[in-house]
Amino acid sequence: MKQPAGSMITFNRPDGEQVQGYLAKPQKQAGAPAVVVIQEWWGLNEQIRGVADRLAQAGYFALVPDLYRGKSTVEEEEAHHLMSGLDFGDAATQDVRGAVQYLKQHAAKVAVTGFCMGGALTWLALCNVPELSAGAVWYGFPPLEYIDASRIKVPVLGHWASQDAFFAAETVDALEKKLTEANVDIEFHRYLAHHAFANETAVGPGRIAGTQFDAVWSQQAWDRTLTFFGRTLWK
Repeated sequence: MKQPAGSMITFNRPDGEQVQGYLAKPQKQAGAPAVVVIQEWWGLNEQIRGVADRLAQAGYFALVPDLYRGKSTVEEEEAHHLMSGLDFGDAATQDVRGAVQYLKQHAAKVAVTGFCMGGALTWLALCNVPELSAGAVWYGFPPLEYIDASRIKVPVLGHWASQDAFFAAETVDALEKKLTEANVDIEFHRYLAHHAFANETAVGPGRIAGTQFDAVWSQQAWDRTLTFFGRTLWK
């Protein structure tokens, strides 16, 4: 098992409140871009820290803000409770923007990426965080009326599961239409997969019905993501 590349740090939100987050650093830090990673509804757990480590190994600073303030769970009911208690607007405009502003002290360009709940927050951040240079969304969106496409000024990559039981394919189509009509630079990919296909812990009994890790599609989506970040963050 790879050693974690990062550690917990504290950063400031725009309103001055302090938040903790998991920061993974690349081996070569000079000139490296950065990515804010937004958790699924489970919290800041080992799996999402692994996503940050993976990005660090690919050459990026990666920061996961602790949206649940130290809480995490493996239980679906508790995850739903934690997510329901989260102020999405505050998380996007304060926690995520604070993480972006922190990374801007180290990197010229910062992107945001998120999974499921984090995917929804990625859209809100793209509408509300002007310091961003790109976004990569993994199978998640808020109600579409919360996405002001006219405010998204940076390229966006989207990964969607055609068999997703939680985020309907027709809504993905409607979102794509909305963004295209607003001239947002988008690249959407659809995979013959279930929800959470890139989460390697979404296997076996005890996980949510309707979620299923798929190693092949996950690898393809990651390859596309790193190609996208290479194009949008290293110029």
